[in-house]
Order: sequence, then structure tokens, then C-alpha cells
Amino acid sequence: MKSSKWIARGLACAMLIAASAILFSPFAAAKEGIAIPAPAMDEKSTAATETAIFAGGCFWGVQGVFQHVEGVLDATSGYAGGEEETAIYEVVGGGKTGHAEAVKVTFDPRKVTYGKLLQVYFSVAHDPTQLNKQGPDRGTQYRSTVFPLSDEQAKVTKAYIDQLDAAKIYSKQIATTIEPEKKFYAAEGYHQNFLTLNPDYPYIVYNDLPKIENLKKIFPDIYRTEPVLVKVAG
Repeated sequence: MKSSKWIARGLACAMLIAASAILFSPFAAAKEGIAIPAPAMDEKSTAATETAIFAGGCFWGVQGVFQHVEGVLDATSGYAGGEEETAIYEVVGGGKTGHAEAVKVTFDPRKVTYGKLLQVYFSVAHDPTQLNKQGPDRGTQYRSTVFPLSDEQAKVTKAYIDQLDAAKIYSKQIATTIEPEKKFYAAEGYHQNFLTLNPDYPYIVYNDLPKIENLKKIFPDIYRTEPVLVKVAG
């Protein structure tokens, strides 16, 4: 486990890199959210709780968005798509592990459906037309991917992508991949609740806080002011 000294040092270096990206990248600032139709097909769940896994660029912003969705019980940042031994931030950052930075969302399907979460994911959590990149970030670890945990989730996701593409909602085809049967590994503690704990961090200000405002504007019926936070040991 990293010491707090090295964590702080690493975050300080990351802040300098992020600030440079913000200043010099034409893709730095988050785009406006887009209002999109609800999925024509949705999951029919009778469970008390359910889980979904989404990847859409840096997990800080994706986690932050889902933490503000009513009916979400937990949203944990982590890695999916690769092996357990490579589910380490510095290793995943090399872009060769198969992992994507992802968020595991546990939710109450009686309050928010899987289809509604997909609608949030495709409209405000990230830009689904970007291939292996998101904002200033580049690499397969930042790909747009849904990791379905059941055949029904996979079917609903595929149908929704086809629906949005057919309706020509975006100027480009959706690049989101569907990767079933992949395990999720929670990220290091210092990545959890990052948006909430670091609202003045340059990367968060320019890339992620606008997503929260877009969620509030486009989905006022499920927006929650106080985010549901991950409990981090220690």
C-alpha cells in the first residue's frame, strides 16, 4: 500500500499534468450534456438491489455522476476488462492490461431502472462517440464500455445503442463496446469519492463538474443533491 506521502506526491504530479492538458488540449472542457430518449427496451427486475458496470473515460467523473443519481446505493471506481494482478492504477495507465477505468453501480431497481442508468450514462456521464479517448485522456483504458452482468443487461444495452444510432442522436456512430463476463476490481482508496473530495482540482473543475450540472439540468427527477459516498477503510 502506498504511503500518504507518495499518494500526495503522485496527486500533485497528476494535477500538473491535468492542468497542462486543460490549458493546451482542445478537448479539455466537458461537453454539454445531451437530452436523449429513454430506452424502448428496459430490464424487468424484481430484485431489491442490482449491479451494473460502466466505463467512460476517467472514473472520477463517471463515479461522481452516478453518486448523484437517486436510487443508486453505491458507486465504486475500479477496473474491468483485464486480470486481477494488473488491476493497479499505475499498471492500467500503460494501456496494455485490457482494463478500462470503470464504475460499479449498485442500485435499487424499484427507484431507478437499468435503462435509466444507461440513459444517464449515454447523455451526461461521457461522450459515447469517442473511441479509446475521453476529454484530454487517451488510451484503451479510457474506452466507452458497458460490462453487462446478465444476458438481459447485454440485450437492453445493445438495443439501446441500436436505437440511438438509428435515431441519429449523435453526429457520429456510438463507439461503446459491450464486454460481458468481465470481473470488476475496486480501485485504490485515494480514487474513491475523488470528485466530491477534490472539487477544486483542475481536472475535476473543467472535465467533471459540468457533468454534475448537466445531470441536474437534464434529469431533475432523479438528481440527488447529496452524493452517496463509498466507505473507504482507514
